[in-house]
Amino acid sequence: MTPSEVLFDGIVPKTIPVCDHYCGTELRMKKAMTLQNDMGPCFDITFDLEDGAPIGQESEHANLVCQLIASPANQFNRIGVRVHDPKSPHFINDVKTIVNAVGSKVAYIVIPKIDSANQTIDLIEKINEYAQHLESGKKIPIHVLIETNLALADVFNIAAIPQVECLSFGLMDFVSGHYGAIPSSAMAQDQFDHPLVKRAMCEISAACHTYGKIPSHNVCTNIHSADVVTSDSLQAKNHYGYTRKWSIHPMQIPLIVQAFSPSDEQISEAIHILTRAVDAKWGPIQYEGRLHDRASFRYYWMILQKAHQTDIKKLTAIEHLGWFE
Repeated sequence: MTPSEVLFDGIVPKTIPVCDHYCGTELRMKKAMTLQNDMGPCFDITFDLEDGAPIGQESEHANLVCQLIASPANQFNRIGVRVHDPKSPHFINDVKTIVNAVGSKVAYIVIPKIDSANQTIDLIEKINEYAQHLESGKKIPIHVLIETNLALADVFNIAAIPQVECLSFGLMDFVSGHYGAIPSSAMAQDQFDHPLVKRAMCEISAACHTYGKIPSHNVCTNIHSADVVTSDSLQAKNHYGYTRKWSIHPMQIPLIVQAFSPSDEQISEAIHILTRAVDAKWGPIQYEGRLHDRASFRYYWMILQKAHQTDIKKLTAIEHLGWFE
């Protein structure tokens, strides 16, 4: 049995790559695929139909996205798609095109501008209708953008929807949606200090962790300073419990992956503790003067799950245990 089967009686938290790289133009989408093939599936790519499509060429852009996802260059099937706002006339065409052409290969669908759990359920039902032809009754994972006060007010109910895999904080839309009541600086350097923005970050993260979903932190608009990207990532991870972050520039990807990935010391400690736990048949153990039981075992198992997502080579010491697929 795997540690997940032993340690979790109810909700088993999912792990997906810690970085979500957004791109929308043909050149940038192809560059992102090349980079993913070079680095491995330690980050996801989200092809953007909402902001990436030239006006008047929405259908052509959706078809291009499908061609890229279906191409041999998509080695890992870790590319998702952000569709148009559900109120847009292009939303249904986006969904039909993606699901019919690459429903079996797309990693997830991102729905922006959500207002409530009921709306989200209705939209997921539409997506599932178009996905009925997929093999084995596959249901495409859904990522939801939380970027309005209405969505924030219903965030726990949204996170509770079974098919929802990830909630992403849309910081810039959230701030602009206050019509000047929150200063523009809260879209960047002051996001971790403004009370309303901090509250939103906490609510989204808490909702995700309640239901075993992935909280994804918003974009960092600074594409020149590695220090700012790293600082934003570490604050989101260590102070707000986020386990994933957007990227909008290739330089941000390795910085986000490094910041959100377990350190070598954490991985080593987790391996030692869990191998002793196995020897003790998952009973309480002592390690370096501290007592550990199933509660801490769960914590260290999640460390190894995250490490497996980012650098499989670091886990060669426990390959023989067959814990990872």
